[in-house]
This record gives sequence, C-alpha cells and structure tokens, in this order.
Amino acid sequence: MKKHIKFVFLSNLFIGFWLMTNSAYGAVQVGDLARLEGVRDNALVGYGIVVGLAGTGDSRRSQATLQSVANALQKFGVFIDPSELSARNVASVMVTGTLPAFAEVGNKIDVNVSSMGDARSLSGGTLLLTPLKAVNGEIVGLAQGPVSVGGYNIESFESRVQKNHPTVGSIPGGGVVERATVDKIFKDDRSIALVLNEPNFITNNRIVDALNEKYPGIAAETVHAGKVKMQPGNLEGVNPMAFIASLLQVEIIPDAHSRVVINERTGTVVAGGDIRIEDISITHGNLRIEVQTDFSVSQPSSVLLADSVAVPVSVGNENIRTTVVPQTRISVEEDASSATSLAKGATINDLIGALNKLKLTTRDIIVILQAIHRAGALHGELVIQ
Repeated sequence: MKKHIKFVFLSNLFIGFWLMTNSAYGAVQVGDLARLEGVRDNALVGYGIVVGLAGTGDSRRSQATLQSVANALQKFGVFIDPSELSARNVASVMVTGTLPAFAEVGNKIDVNVSSMGDARSLSGGTLLLTPLKAVNGEIVGLAQGPVSVGGYNIESFESRVQKNHPTVGSIPGGGVVERATVDKIFKDDRSIALVLNEPNFITNNRIVDALNEKYPGIAAETVHAGKVKMQPGNLEGVNPMAFIASLLQVEIIPDAHSRVVINERTGTVVAGGDIRIEDISITHGNLRIEVQTDFSVSQPSSVLLADSVAVPVSVGNENIRTTVVPQTRISVEEDASSATSLAKGATINDLIGALNKLKLTTRDIIVILQAIHRAGALHGELVIQ
C-alpha cells in the first residue's frame, strides 16, 4: 500500500512538472522580437584590385583593371601607360562589408570580395588597401589582406574542373573601422522606441502589457503594429543602460503566424502544425502519358544483274534511296484516384499524415495545399516562393 501511494505521488509530481514546463514553453525575450529604434547596421562598399593571381586574373579586355594598376603604380612613383600593361595576375573587384552598430575606431569587420572583370579565379590573391565607403560617400573603413576562396577552377587543354564560385572570396577580419558610428537611442524628449522584427498587433500588445507590468512608470504604449514607445526618463535612480539591458530580457509569448511556405522549385513545404483546416474531401489521381519513338533505317538491299554484274537498284534511280522511318508508340496509364476526408478543426499535421498514407509525392501535396487555399478551407497565409 505504501509503495502504491509513493508511486501516485511521483506521478503527480511528474505531471505537475510537465505542466509547468509546458506552460513556460514558447516564451521569447523581447530582444529577440524587436530592436531599439536607431540601432542598425550600415552597408559598406569599395573598389579595389587583387594581385598575386597565378594567371587567372583579368585579361586585356578589362580596361578598368589596366587603368587601376597604372593608377596604383603612380602612387609609388612608377608611371606607365595602361596600354602597355599585359598581366593576368591582377583582377578588379568590388569589396563589400557591414558596419555593425556601436562600432568603434579600430574594430575588425569581415569583408567579401567579388570579381568585376573576366578573371577565372581569385584563389591565392591579395587585396590591396581599399577604402570602404558608406551610402553618403564618406570613408568609414579600410580593407586589405589575403583572399580566402572556397573553390577552385583548373583548366588544361580544353578540359575544365570547377568547384563552387572561385571568383568570389572573403577576408575574415580584413576590414578596419576608421570612423565610429553614431547610434542615437534616446530621442530629444528622452523617449525610446522598440521596432518589431515582424509587425503584429497581438505581439505588440503583449510587449506593452509586460513592460508596463514590470516598469509601471515608463508609460509604454503602442504606436502601431510594429512600434512600441516608452519614457524611461520617468524612472528615478535607474541607469538607462541597465534599464535597456533589463528591458530586452523581458519574456513574452509572441503571437504565432499561421503561415504555410511552399518552395515549388525544391518541393519543400514548411507549415505550423496547428494551422486549422475546414472540413474538406480530397480526391487526387495521376494521369501519365508516355510517347516513345524509335527510328529505324530503311536500306534497299535488292540488286539487278546488268551484263553479269550485280548493281544495287538505287543506282541510276533517284526514287530509290535510304530513309529513316520513325515508329511511335503511345501509352496512357491512369492511376486510381486517391480520396481522403478531414473533419472540421483538423490541422496541417492531420492533413500531411493523411496524404502520406496515400503515398503521395511532395509535388502532389503542394498542388493539394494550393487547391485547399483556393477553396478557402485553409485558415492561414499561403506563401509560394
């Protein structure tokens, strides 16, 4: 009897623990759902040249490369006409990078290098010092270093072997920040705002409720579906940076988007399992038509005896010649229609399970999902890529 009571107690404890963990499942930090307004990355771009290539650089047809080499040599006191240059060890490239928020002078950033001319490969090359400019034209960084290419391109006697894209490479830590970013978090009225990654009124309202509950004095309010405004200046004796750090750690349960994503090119279907479907009946069948054509050659084999000499009948007769005769066979095969029914309130999981039992392919499932959406029975957004 005691053992039985102990077993029941442990079972109830396990069930209570499962309910507690299950209720907390799905909570997400505000910092993962939104960002502070004014905090953003900045795109950088620059033009440079890669040297040291083993004959895989730009040809003489790339006039920009020849002019760039001539300009680079002039900075070292070497003056030469671009028309006199002929080197396949140099390639003109575009250098791109991203300047993160709160970047300071001297910080390292990764840069990507992409060929602009007709270079065959950037493998083994080194990028010369290249200014990186922001959208306003200001130089905010410099890039230089050996290019890392995750591929190769080998040619010999009209034979060619290529892996990945050897005309694109990267330089980890090859960029240096020369101008610090200015990220303004607090407005003139000392207010701050959160910008949701995906605008949603329900998620927005839950964030506002959670923030007002934890910090009643900040007066958090919804501006629109993708923005929350608050006044942390009303909190006395609170460090603003500490408040922001605590703010981004507040957990809420975001609203789940009812969305089905279909990629027809790869045959991929991704959907939330709890998306509801109206009561429907699905009938699906396949019709396959196969046409096969065989080509045979009709060759005259009869001969005539002329003056005791065997002569083919086609000699001297234009109406007798070798011809190609096609022989076509058409076969039609139609599978028996597969049918299934789902009651109202069924989910995408129930649908996919029923269709898998019918041994349908991914392509068939995509077609069925599109038909269900057009019939108005899919309670969710259908995204086709």
